[in-house]
Amino acid sequence: MSPATEPNNGERWHVEPGDVLLVTDIQYDFLSGGRLAVAGGDEVIPALNRYIDEFVAHRQPVYATRDWHPAGHCSFHEQGGPWPVHCVAGTSGAEFSSLLKLPPDTTVISKATLQDQEAYSSFQGTELGSRLRAAGIRRVFIGGLTTDYCVLNSVKDARALGFEVFVLTDAIRAVDVRPGDGKRAEEEMARLGARFITLDSLSP
Repeated sequence: MSPATEPNNGERWHVEPGDVLLVTDIQYDFLSGGRLAVAGGDEVIPALNRYIDEFVAHRQPVYATRDWHPAGHCSFHEQGGPWPVHCVAGTSGAEFSSLLKLPPDTTVISKATLQDQEAYSSFQGTELGSRLRAAGIRRVFIGGLTTDYCVLNSVKDARALGFEVFVLTDAIRAVDVRPGDGKRAEEEMARLGARFITLDSLSP
């Protein structure tokens, strides 16, 4: 991790009104044994559960996004896309991990639901932006999978919409199709004004 993306030096953070936790794509197909397994993907779940606990304790909302592809989605190899078949709507691979402790009132956002459109960002083609604005959200805390695709693109859109963004560096992992993609994604998010935090810097 470069100095630009290191967790804030000594800066404490806490959950406050106007915050939302955005848990990104913790689905079986991205975890160990899945069709598009991300190295270390399972490792983010315990950290995300602790972030979830913190947001629930402060009565702030938790949103969970998921790839929810139709069969024959344009991103699949068979259609000339870059990825193996994954997260097809209604299949077991598209389900959230049972180890992820999402609260009962979690808002689920399904993305990339159109056959001919890829959508890495949780905002693209969804109602996420309008929902957050309607809820009075100002700060977005984002973790999950993957650093270099869905997290990166969601951060881009969140910043473009004017939200303050905190990236949970202890709860993200990269695909790294090209070595270093994850690091480059973190550097790009930093350039966009995202801040990087960990559970260790949580105010007591």
